[in-house]
Amino acid sequence: MAMEFGLLGTIEARLDGRSADMGHMRQRRVLAVLLLDVNREVAVDALIGRVWGDHAPQRVKGTLYGYLSRLRGGLVDAPEVTISRRPGGYVLEADPLSVDLHLFRDLVGRARTADDAQAAPLMREALELWRGEPFTGVDTPWFNDLRQALERERFSADAHYVDIRLRAGQHGELLPGLTTLADAHPLDERLTAQIMLALYRAGRTADALNCYQAIRRRLAYELGADPGRPLRDLHQRILADDPALALPRAAPPRSRPAETTTRSPSPRQLPAPPAHFIGRDAELAVLDKALTTRTNLRTTMPLAVICGTGGIGKTSLALHWAHGRNEYFPDGQLFADLRGFTPSGEPVDPFTVIRGFLEALGVAPGLIPVTPNAQAALYRSLLTDRHMLVVLDNTSNTEQILPLLPGTPTCTVLITSRDQLTGLTASHQVAHLTVNGFDPTTARQLLAGRLGAERVAAEPAAATALVDQCAGLPLALSVLAARVTTNPVCTLTALTEELRESSTRLDALGTGESATDVRTVISSSYRALAPEAAQVFRQLVQAPGPDIGRPAATSLTGLAPARTHTALERLRASHLIQEHSPGRFSCHDLLRTYAVEVVSSAGGAEGRATRIRVLDHYLHTAWSADRLLHPHRDPIGLSRAADGVRPEALATHEQAMAWFAREHPALVTAVNEAARHGHDVHAWQLAWSLSTFLTRRGQWSDVARVHTTALTAAARLGDTAARAESLRALAWERIEAGDHDSAQEHLTRALSLAEDAGQALSEAHTRLALGWLHEHTGDRAAALRHDNQALRLFRQLGHPAGLARALNAVAWDHLQQGDHRQAVAHCEQAMTIQEELGDLRGQSDTLDTLGHAHQQLGEHSLALTCHRRGLALHRVLGHRSNEAETLVHLGETHRAMGERDTARRTLEQALDIYRDIEAHPSRQERARALLDALGRDDTTAR
Repeated sequence: MAMEFGLLGTIEARLDGRSADMGHMRQRRVLAVLLLDVNREVAVDALIGRVWGDHAPQRVKGTLYGYLSRLRGGLVDAPEVTISRRPGGYVLEADPLSVDLHLFRDLVGRARTADDAQAAPLMREALELWRGEPFTGVDTPWFNDLRQALERERFSADAHYVDIRLRAGQHGELLPGLTTLADAHPLDERLTAQIMLALYRAGRTADALNCYQAIRRRLAYELGADPGRPLRDLHQRILADDPALALPRAAPPRSRPAETTTRSPSPRQLPAPPAHFIGRDAELAVLDKALTTRTNLRTTMPLAVICGTGGIGKTSLALHWAHGRNEYFPDGQLFADLRGFTPSGEPVDPFTVIRGFLEALGVAPGLIPVTPNAQAALYRSLLTDRHMLVVLDNTSNTEQILPLLPGTPTCTVLITSRDQLTGLTASHQVAHLTVNGFDPTTARQLLAGRLGAERVAAEPAAATALVDQCAGLPLALSVLAARVTTNPVCTLTALTEELRESSTRLDALGTGESATDVRTVISSSYRALAPEAAQVFRQLVQAPGPDIGRPAATSLTGLAPARTHTALERLRASHLIQEHSPGRFSCHDLLRTYAVEVVSSAGGAEGRATRIRVLDHYLHTAWSADRLLHPHRDPIGLSRAADGVRPEALATHEQAMAWFAREHPALVTAVNEAARHGHDVHAWQLAWSLSTFLTRRGQWSDVARVHTTALTAAARLGDTAARAESLRALAWERIEAGDHDSAQEHLTRALSLAEDAGQALSEAHTRLALGWLHEHTGDRAAALRHDNQALRLFRQLGHPAGLARALNAVAWDHLQQGDHRQAVAHCEQAMTIQEELGDLRGQSDTLDTLGHAHQQLGEHSLALTCHRRGLALHRVLGHRSNEAETLVHLGETHRAMGERDTARRTLEQALDIYRDIEAHPSRQERARALLDALGRDDTTAR
């Protein structure tokens, strides 16, 4: 009897064509996991994680064993299929081609290497295996991620089949389906090229050219990019009426990777290649074999992991290989240090890395979606069909990697880690490479390359001893070579004696192994420093971020800039820090570990003073930068910075935004570090200073992170005003997320704090926030009540900026209740104040309200003027949500004036922004409803 299994739809089994009972859904999930790795062992923990996700029940292993037992019973009539227990887990043994997914991949792989006559039936058979969504009805993180990856495989196969059919002259049959598919993939250039070619061959040249212009405009607006070279070339050939295009079987041959994927921008993020790389021939050959497969033969993404102990040279190997293989990656390289084993900080959040990758790929910060999942989806979309290398250095675990993996076989991923990343190997096809220390011959070659063969030959016994004492670790050898190079009187013999006398040891981080000689080497290098350079080395470990700029380092040390520069250069020359980009320094994690230990043994006084100086630097610079971004915000008072602190001098709005963007990772980390070390004033004041920047960039998760920490710090201080400030920030974040109950809870607490403490200004701001919350919940009476109370308080306080904001809020409340003249009157009062103050942010908000009021009164020309002025200000200030809201109001005005095409374009822009920033669904629904109304207008007009 023949057993067949289905995963490309519902999870099912068929015995001689008849359905076989594999049990309930969760039991069939177990079957699916085993089938996905058919004939390969699946660890028990991996089985549990994939089937249950994060919600495994108690005694889950007993439940799993029961499922496996019942599955064996269901397979009793198919002796060719067995489920066996192995030392590390379970394996289902069967013919891989009895599983529809593996059969699909086999057929697609054969089709991609065959000529068109053979490939067409193979590809058709492969695509007909799909019965619906893979694993229909299964909703766990692992299956969901895999489902998305499989859908991309299907899309790629479908595109290949379309190419075959186009070459066969079947453009007429293809057009309806291609047009429908384009609605779901509006930015896919390969699909657009197929549609253009089909239209051209159908005699619809004008439609083909219009199709090109449509995607060109969309790419420019959404990504700030032009179409890639293949699509541009096709456009030119259609314009020139190239005769070759009309010949179904004479289409251009498949281009080389460099010709099919050239796009702009093409990031080149790899750090410089190692200057003295040596050896590793076997490892390089393994990487070549695993990662340079011809693109048109790939069905899965090439993925390699280089693992080994710290200081073994994993990153050097990765960079040397990557720099030598540029021809395979014409669309560029992305690089990220994930800081997985950095002793003094947390591993980098993968979604922080994704934001950086999106910016490197040309996505403007304001166009980056708010939610992490949307950011990851955009990242994967941008990498589709690109031939790029992604290097993920110093990874902590599989969970940190998964969001950073592209979803296309055209990209290649190279990972370094001290961890074996077993989970990644279990879930992906991975080339796994373990790097060991140099053998004595190669280690001597490294020393000779750094010092010169003559120097090594002059002290052969000492050189041999050094190689032995360094255990073949490239980091240790390089540090020693740097000492000899920078100190003419230092000898190899003297170094061996120095190492022999040292009694300290350095544990290898995160591996459980001991690399004792590394600490000895670093200690000897540290002790050879001048006192001031040694002090700076100890101080740098207090930097809160992944790296530190020269200005912040100057404040951290408390030295004059010239002396700091000299110390940094000495540390760089000694390989105790790295200048990874001009003026920015980082420290290898093994060296940082040593520095942490030295600081601990030296006592806490120096460390505390250093930490306060660097926190003061970031706080005072951030406060000044925030004043440039939001000059009419109520300022907080800062204590005088510690002696030696030199905050950075920023003069313009643009400089402030650039500084925040550059220092953002350090600033967010600094809030947590300040609170962790008991510097609560720094913690909440840094969070306050970050608020304007984070909200303008739409980084609401960071708003929640820093103000949650700040709230706790403010509570410890007993500072009610600071607590209320953070509660309001957290409430705004919850309002943006549509979580009105939590926002109400935060604001109720903030109001109680303000009223109990008699803090009228805090109460006024809180009531404005409550007014906005009730506007969102539809309680307009409550919104007006809170806004009027805020208006009264700001007037009593003599606070013009707040008074104007409250006037605008009350105007909006009147507008929602249909009292349009009252709204205009309040807006005009607000505008008078804001123009006197030069408050551009306030003006932009008030202009939007005023424009909407004029529109409701039928004064469309005045409404148009207000909305256009407000829109220009929102764009200058970078307020994406407000920009979208004003565009909606502009669309309403154009519709009222009978300008339906302009209204439609305006509303589509608003809808695009709402999608980009992951706005609350109600906002998107409103824009769509207006677009639908325009469609009905068009029908009525006809």
